[in-house]
Amino acid sequence: MKKMLLILNPRAGQRKVNRSLPEILRLFIENGYACEVYVTGAPGEATKYISALKHTHQLIVCAGGDGTLNETIAGMLSAGLKCPLGYIPCGTTNDYAMSIGLSGDVLQAARDIVEGRAQSIDVGSFNGRYFVYTATCGAFAKASYSTPQTAKNLLGHAAYIMEGLRDLSAIKPIHMRVKCNGMSLEDDFIFCSITNSTSVGGILKLDSQLVALNDGKFEVTMVRNPTNPAQLSSILVGLTTQNVPNEMIHFFSANNIRLECEPAVEWTLDGEREKQTGVVNMSNLHSVVRILIPQSGRPTLFEPGEEEAEL
Repeated sequence: MKKMLLILNPRAGQRKVNRSLPEILRLFIENGYACEVYVTGAPGEATKYISALKHTHQLIVCAGGDGTLNETIAGMLSAGLKCPLGYIPCGTTNDYAMSIGLSGDVLQAARDIVEGRAQSIDVGSFNGRYFVYTATCGAFAKASYSTPQTAKNLLGHAAYIMEGLRDLSAIKPIHMRVKCNGMSLEDDFIFCSITNSTSVGGILKLDSQLVALNDGKFEVTMVRNPTNPAQLSSILVGLTTQNVPNEMIHFFSANNIRLECEPAVEWTLDGEREKQTGVVNMSNLHSVVRILIPQSGRPTLFEPGEEEAEL
């Protein structure tokens, strides 16, 4: 039998994966896998556990939210593991899962793993720490990790919006100097997001025609500090209609980015808090992970010619 590791976050979302665990394991066993299960109990445990693995697994699957996916990929890269990765999304917003067309039904997501195809994806490096789909600072950035888990379970995505609205009155502009693509940019910003996704917290939505998840580049969205109602209106219209860039929103692609922030600011990486820093160096690690997606997955989100192998 093929050897599989399942990383399970039992507290993710509304804990629905816990109720379906026997059926999920039976599905993998019936498809020829000997299943090992590791249940996480604290942040960082998945990365630590996977980092110590040998090259003995033919498949690694994580069941949890975007933070669980982040920890799993970080562990795989640290250990140099090349086996495919399956993702059963069961967090609150599941931004990355929605981007690549994974099912929100945990049993269907498991079926799509055994029946799917492996697709190469990019991963980001943030001052040496891995992130899968977003590094964000400024407005709404704290909502993903400051929202109580009980509120996430009860209200779902609305909990993030409510928590983010509480921060609006306290938002202070961040003076940033940005260097990438041979250009320099300096201004005051209220929001900065470096992404490899079509959705961030359900707040930032990007046109899927502008995003490829394995092109070796990030999408960068930077919102200038508004000083009058007209500028604020321009920001709101741009973000809600995906009409970017405009006079208040910079939008471009880049593979390496350096940001200098005054004062130092906290960041959110894949929904998890990152400590304050004044200097950030980000690099796109091109096609370093193979994730399993449905056969009918989102082909427009991937560059043609990249590896698409059957499991």
